[in-house]
Amino acid sequence: MARAQSQGVEPLVDWITSDGLTDYDSAVAFMEARAAAIAAGTEDECIWLIEHPPLYTAGTSARPEDLTDPDRFPVHASKRGGQYTYHGPGQRVAYVMLDVGNRGRDVRGFVRDLEAWVIAALAEFNVTGHIRDGRVGVWVERPDKPLSPRGTVQDDKIAAIGIRLRKWVSFHGISINVEPDLEHFSGIVPCGITEHGVTSLVDLGLPVTMADVDVALRRGFAQVFGD
Repeated sequence: MARAQSQGVEPLVDWITSDGLTDYDSAVAFMEARAAAIAAGTEDECIWLIEHPPLYTAGTSARPEDLTDPDRFPVHASKRGGQYTYHGPGQRVAYVMLDVGNRGRDVRGFVRDLEAWVIAALAEFNVTGHIRDGRVGVWVERPDKPLSPRGTVQDDKIAAIGIRLRKWVSFHGISINVEPDLEHFSGIVPCGITEHGVTSLVDLGLPVTMADVDVALRRGFAQVFGD
């Protein structure tokens, strides 16, 4: 676990990057403890960059019928908002423990900032991310695929967003598909959406590494959140 440090200055946000694959329950325990400490004023805000082993998580709005292969990977009930999602190797998960109470106390605005953060990070690779009404997450247009039944350019999901607040401190966060096994998404209906696909940066033909994405996330965070 490596921490980014500023010379002589305590960072406003503590950035942590964990190597290897991090157990999901351990990650949740860390987030809850850190969020409580942030709310108490005893710890700095934190962005934690990790990868998980293959697993599915069920958000507070998850529907049982959207878990189409329940025996494939471990399934974890999650207190974040949203439905089913997949986490696994090759996907950068950024857990976001920020004091939303001191950042405008606007939950919708905070989610918009998270979306803008992902879009800014993707732009580092000349990928244009889109927000779609009624569809959570960040999407990319796929003009290389057949048109949708509506005659429009197909969208694929490249990033998921799901958070929870406790005492105005956020936890859970975002995930960006860098180079996961996209077939692993077939055991669920990702975020309850059936008519669109899932993609990744490598699937889009970009030779991007996890380290490249981490740099882009740092830059995008500074653009959006100013830290």
